[in-house]
Amino acid sequence: RPSADPGTPMALRHLARSVARTPMMGVARPFSAKADPGSILGSNDGGFQKDRAFASSGESGREFTYLLLGGTRFVYASAIRLGVIQFVSSMSASKDVLALASAEFGLDEINEGQTITVKWRGKPVFIKRRTPEMIAAEDAVNIAELRDQETDAVRVQNPEWLVVMAICTHLGCVPISGAGDYGGWFCPCHGSHYDGSGRIRKGPAPLNLEIPPYKFEGDSKVILG
Repeated sequence: RPSADPGTPMALRHLARSVARTPMMGVARPFSAKADPGSILGSNDGGFQKDRAFASSGESGREFTYLLLGGTRFVYASAIRLGVIQFVSSMSASKDVLALASAEFGLDEINEGQTITVKWRGKPVFIKRRTPEMIAAEDAVNIAELRDQETDAVRVQNPEWLVVMAICTHLGCVPISGAGDYGGWFCPCHGSHYDGSGRIRKGPAPLNLEIPPYKFEGDSKVILG
């Protein structure tokens, strides 16, 4: 049928009905408790939905988080390891220091029954050449009677030679050789007596004289350290 003249009342009513049926863009919808979980409150524009990150985005988000945390921890662990290696390397002794840590002494000039005192790492050391009678006397000692129980055999590498630190185990004094009640050493500071194996026999000292690290080089030399 022919369209009505736009200026007539009938045409105006028809236009008003058409506008009323058309959805109005940009008008906010009323709040609803059952809103679409994927919608954005205050906007009907869904053009950027795919670019938004939600807590429920799935395995890809978790994998990225684990990768980031793992990489960070690896970097920290590597840095700590490198620091430890550098610290230990700086604490290692140089060749010059190691050379001073050992000392060599000749044995040819020491007579049977004689004790000499040498210096090693700034500390005194006794080297005693024992007679067969001295060796037999120390072997015969009942270790059950000793305060610090050690046999003579475990304190020497060669029964003829006794090598001990010349430092009393009480307060660090230097004992006197060939003195005391047991024919070994006597500390005059507080009266400690050691036998011919350097074992404490009487007095306040709690332990036997210390055995330093040493080794023999042939029959004529001993190396301390």
